[in-house]
Amino acid sequence: MSKSEFAQAYTERMFPDIAAPAGYIDPEFEVLFDNFAFDEVITEEGRNVPAKDRFLAILATLVGVSAVDEYALMLPAALNFGLIPDEVIELLYQAVPYLGIGRVRPFFKVTNKIFDYRGETVVDPSRSTITATSRLEKGVEKQVEIFGESVRHSYEEGPEDTRHIKKWLANMFGDYYTRKGLSVAHREMITFCFLAAQGGCEPQLKAHVEGNLNVGNSKQYLINIASQCVPYIGYPRTLNALRCIQDGYTAWEAKQ
Repeated sequence: MSKSEFAQAYTERMFPDIAAPAGYIDPEFEVLFDNFAFDEVITEEGRNVPAKDRFLAILATLVGVSAVDEYALMLPAALNFGLIPDEVIELLYQAVPYLGIGRVRPFFKVTNKIFDYRGETVVDPSRSTITATSRLEKGVEKQVEIFGESVRHSYEEGPEDTRHIKKWLANMFGDYYTRKGLSVAHREMITFCFLAAQGGCEPQLKAHVEGNLNVGNSKQYLINIASQCVPYIGYPRTLNALRCIQDGYTAWEAKQ
């Protein structure tokens, strides 16, 4: 088997300045993987997504599975396909409340190194739109936008001894979802990828499927995003994600 013309052209566009990417493993494996990830996955009829969305999903998935080496390989490719530094940094910001700083800090470090090496600069270094006094109010507004009116007072409800977590959660939406650099729809999409990639978060994944639907990301779009992530997340977690898409869609449709 040889590398397909499409996969060859696609990899050359991702890595135009090097004969073989730094993640090169084995010649037979590279052909096998590239023909799948960079041809079949992309050219499957009706399952493609815009390049920006594909690379946001891939990077989010790699962060979600703590795949620093593969992320370092794919970040330059994402930039070569038009992703800008502000969007990449916002993806990492968005990852922290879902994955924790322990898993995300290494990605900040490698991102800064790659930006420095390439001479990339962040266009808007100050992307926050809230203040210390407005973060809760703005966070609740974002929660309502994504999950519906039923969550407006959720930070004030539930057992008193754990209610502070719900308030922190509302504040988190204020801290992150109100930032410039990525749309709410893209933030919900990459959140879907973070949760699907790390596994064990199926209840939250289902909830964020509903959130994606509420901000305009269709069921088919989420299936297509999950499809793009198969080479990086593997089949078991992809199949779990597809089940959550169906369950989330069923719950969402019942509310319409």
